[in-house]
Amino acid sequence: MECGSLAPAFSSQLTALSHTRLSLVAQNMKSAPASFILFFCLAAARETQAQMDPAPQRPDATLPSTNTDGSMVLIHGGTFQMGIDAADVPRFQRIFRIESSKLFQDELPRHTVTIKDFYMDKNLITNTEFKRFVDANQKLISLLTSEKFDNGNYLQHWKKPDDENSKPDHPVVNVNWHAASLYCRWAGKRLPTEAEWEFAARGGKDTLFPWGDEQPDETRANFAENVGTTTPVEAYPPNGFDLYDMAGNVWQFLSHDWTKYPDHAVTGTPQRVNQEALEVAAIHPNAVRKVIRGGSYAGAPVNLWLEYRDSHPANGSQPFVGFRCAKSAAQPTPSK
Repeated sequence: MECGSLAPAFSSQLTALSHTRLSLVAQNMKSAPASFILFFCLAAARETQAQMDPAPQRPDATLPSTNTDGSMVLIHGGTFQMGIDAADVPRFQRIFRIESSKLFQDELPRHTVTIKDFYMDKNLITNTEFKRFVDANQKLISLLTSEKFDNGNYLQHWKKPDDENSKPDHPVVNVNWHAASLYCRWAGKRLPTEAEWEFAARGGKDTLFPWGDEQPDETRANFAENVGTTTPVEAYPPNGFDLYDMAGNVWQFLSHDWTKYPDHAVTGTPQRVNQEALEVAAIHPNAVRKVIRGGSYAGAPVNLWLEYRDSHPANGSQPFVGFRCAKSAAQPTPSK
């Protein structure tokens, strides 16, 4: 397989998200060669972007609240609690009117996580932004649309430019995890870790949703088919960190493989994000499923809950899954 020439092949049939957790919501509302190729293409994509953009300036010791073009927000890291205690499950069953306790098993256990400063995109990546990546990296398309990396739905909505989800300011959808990761690398960024995403989504609060403890409604988020498709990326108010669509609109791919919390978030002491681990995640994309967060335009209120976590196939281009990027904040030079 090569990065190849432009030769996309689309399927007309959508593959439904099959994870059992989403099925429970509905029921209770009353390999190495491929990794090497992707690594090669990631490097090529970064080289292409380096030729297009000037070298970034080293940040001052006092970091700004946003990056130079205002598209990212600096999130000051800290220590916080992720997950829930088993004793809290009945309370969340009552809050979300969920009969089965099984839905909440993947949020167990409650654990302490420490993260460093990082930048997060204010918005989901839009169709306009992703088109720049596609136009600049035509040779990647045959790889990203191959059976190894995609289910046949890659950018299928672009075939219908009059549809709402094809509009320039709507989040790009029908992209697989590999394409999302490549885009972020091309832009000099990366996909957020799960801990970074949740910390950012909270907006400095300890509440059920990005806006507070009030249940979602049509003024706060795009969910429960109240619109029926995607909406522009700034259609709803931002959270306390000025981040938009941290609940609803489209699910968001994250860097982590899908595992139970103890496998990647519990160490007995606060977990610290490791840059080497981030690089490994970027070049070994062959996990069956990846973590997604945030809920979508079709999601139930429980999907918009800040603790709620789910998974999605890495090759699963779908009209309800998109992404945003993050970036590690450079550390000030120590005083001598």
